[in-house]
Amino acid sequence: MSETETISARYSTLDLWPTFEAVDAMLEAQMAAAAAVRPASGAIAAAADAAAERLSKDQGRLIYVGAGTSGRIAVQDGVELGPTFDWPEARLLYLLAGGNQAITASVEDAEDDAPGARQLIAQHKVGAHDVLIGVAASGRTPFTLAALERARSAGALTIGVAGNPDAPLLTAADHAILIATGEEVIAGSTRMKAGTAQKIALNLFSTACMLRLGLVHGNMMVAMRLSNAKLRGRAVEIVQAIAGGTTDAAKAALVRAGGDIRTAVLVARGATPDEARAKLAAAGGVLRKALEGTAGESQP
Repeated sequence: MSETETISARYSTLDLWPTFEAVDAMLEAQMAAAAAVRPASGAIAAAADAAAERLSKDQGRLIYVGAGTSGRIAVQDGVELGPTFDWPEARLLYLLAGGNQAITASVEDAEDDAPGARQLIAQHKVGAHDVLIGVAASGRTPFTLAALERARSAGALTIGVAGNPDAPLLTAADHAILIATGEEVIAGSTRMKAGTAQKIALNLFSTACMLRLGLVHGNMMVAMRLSNAKLRGRAVEIVQAIAGGTTDAAKAALVRAGGDIRTAVLVARGATPDEARAKLAAAGGVLRKALEGTAGESQP
């Protein structure tokens, strides 16, 4: 039995506890789950560096694979990359046991479908430009393990996230991320401690990857999509913080740049929109590189 499935004697009478005590115990376990990620920080950083290098040529996809709770948590991480970092939808792929319907409903026996996982890897032509991250609390889920193994054999960079030190998923991956959360308050309910730790680890991995890809300037989201009034206001503040000048000048630069923050910063620093786009293209989209040698104040 894996550690995440162990029945804890400490909580053997949990159903008899006062609700406050039960909630407090679950909260304590959630805090322990967060702490369990720290020993994996080096592995997460190494995986993010490798993923960013693989994805830096404007090709290849970030592929999330999982079943059940782990699959849904993986999707939660991936869907945030578009609005936050303008990561293209075409460069994201979700391979879930049971298909997309498994996001909102349980699909019986889907996690055991190893042949189906291999077929999906072939169907989507996963290869050397891609990065695949497989997530499974036990690290033994047949669907996830089969997908990762087949993707690695096809040349993809593979990352495994699991909660048990002897998990096959960790052995099979190029980069192993062990998050040893141990037994759950409710035995086997990996939506609790294991799920919390997985979400934290994926947040760290994907954010670090986007950071290394130059989609963050300082600690500002210079590639975010301006999809509402709040974000449009934030974009003005970012342009002003980096380029200097007035609020009105930052707003005007954003208009001339078609709402692209990085282009707007360069426009606010004296470039025309076409010049700004050319500088960004030459700098691989990295604003800090594009700012080198431009007119105006030294860059923040």
